[in-house]
Amino acid sequence: MIFQDDGQSGTTDYERIDFQRMIRDIETGKVDCIICKTLARAFRNYSDQGYFLERIFPLYNVHFISIGDPAIDTYINPEVIQGLEVPMTGLLNDRYAARISNDVRRTLNTKRRNGEFIGSFAPYGYKKNPENKNHLIIDEEAAQVVHNIYHWFVYDGMSKAGLVKHLNELGVPIPSQYKRQKGFNHRTPNDTKNDGMWALGTIHRILTNEMYIGTMVQGQQRVVSYKIHDKITPPEEEWFVVENTHEPIIKKSLFKKAQSLQKRDTRTTPDEKNVHLFSGFLHCPDCGMGMTRKIKRHQRKTGLKEYAYYVCSTYAIKHKGKCTLHSMNVEDITEVVLRAIQTQIVLVDDMTIIVQEINKQPIVRTKSKQLEQLYKVKQQELEKITAVTDNLYMDWKTGDITKAEYSWMKAKFEQKMNEVTQVIANLETEMATVQKGIGVNHSYLQTFLKHKNIQALDRGLLVELIDTIYIHENKEMTIQFNFADQHQHMLEFIQQNKKPFMTMKNQVM
Repeated sequence: MIFQDDGQSGTTDYERIDFQRMIRDIETGKVDCIICKTLARAFRNYSDQGYFLERIFPLYNVHFISIGDPAIDTYINPEVIQGLEVPMTGLLNDRYAARISNDVRRTLNTKRRNGEFIGSFAPYGYKKNPENKNHLIIDEEAAQVVHNIYHWFVYDGMSKAGLVKHLNELGVPIPSQYKRQKGFNHRTPNDTKNDGMWALGTIHRILTNEMYIGTMVQGQQRVVSYKIHDKITPPEEEWFVVENTHEPIIKKSLFKKAQSLQKRDTRTTPDEKNVHLFSGFLHCPDCGMGMTRKIKRHQRKTGLKEYAYYVCSTYAIKHKGKCTLHSMNVEDITEVVLRAIQTQIVLVDDMTIIVQEINKQPIVRTKSKQLEQLYKVKQQELEKITAVTDNLYMDWKTGDITKAEYSWMKAKFEQKMNEVTQVIANLETEMATVQKGIGVNHSYLQTFLKHKNIQALDRGLLVELIDTIYIHENKEMTIQFNFADQHQHMLEFIQQNKKPFMTMKNQVM
């Protein structure tokens, strides 16, 4: 019989199918002699070599013959395995595999850092550029499905479960099936469990994949070592992320909305595809929990009428004594939210006019006292943490704390130091942005102004403009808009330029 594993690494025995078949035949008595070209053809793992040559083969009375250098024949010379040449050759073969593995990994990591795609198959929605296999181009047919998924999720209010049902009803091929239809020999470890239908995991991966906004993300999985080929997921900070490496399928603004929606509670009943307009937005201001949607029905002369309303989920589901009803019907919520957005748009429109007039002044004050004060506080906090961290070492050396306490406290303070350092970096970026001044094309202003003539609500609008809606017990509502920081900076900009602006206007008058 001939056993061969083409294309499989000799550093591991359990992934080599024919090698495993050979071992089973040995155990059942079908094989009593193995012949191979060289020792390296049988083993590139030093520990495996010793295990099989010194334990398994003798246990089942199997002779091993290697024709190459070193020549081995355990039938003629059983003692050859005990000499130095065989284990030394095995060790050299092992180290050779390790060196090749490191060289390959180093080369691939360089490509990853450069934003070059190194995968065997392009992500769904893309294909490899025929002129450059490390560059991705859009596959129009699959990209349309990706675009539809985002649009249905964000603007049409479909849940992930609803998307699964809808795509399966339309008969859209799943990504792996689509690749095979295009002639690719695409296989995954889960193929045996795959029923050929869309699943929640597939939808989730598409809705969270930054590749669709033109960002190359690689290194999300890696093998444990050149000997252990099991996949592990490294921490995010070790991933290779390079922006603007290929043409995006999804706009960044739409991608951001999709991520925001996924953080909200948008569950639906099994027979519903679409989430309700306010799902995930409504909260009780007293207990902080989300609101639960209810249906009330009334029998009238014209027939059975029903209307939807929301109540505090703590009161409705957990315990009526822990919170109060906070009830409000959907029609009233819709009217109030729409009116609030329209009012906010008018306010932003007025602010735009003021900003436009301020920017005509000879001198415009752009520094933000609020940001500068916060920056100063964070700098002081960082200095304190650094001082404490420096003193920890002396505390350990003088015996005030144990080594274990030192290691634990040092790790905690370093984590806090990294967090504060990141906040300082963010503040510096924001201060630099503010320093450039505020124009009428500022993203905060334009986000609201593009909805200037809004007459109805949809999920996409809510995601873009609103963070949270609180329903109070007295049927009042508090709406927390997005861009709170930008709004505050805008007000500060207007406030600090208001006096010069008014003085200038009076002089003109």
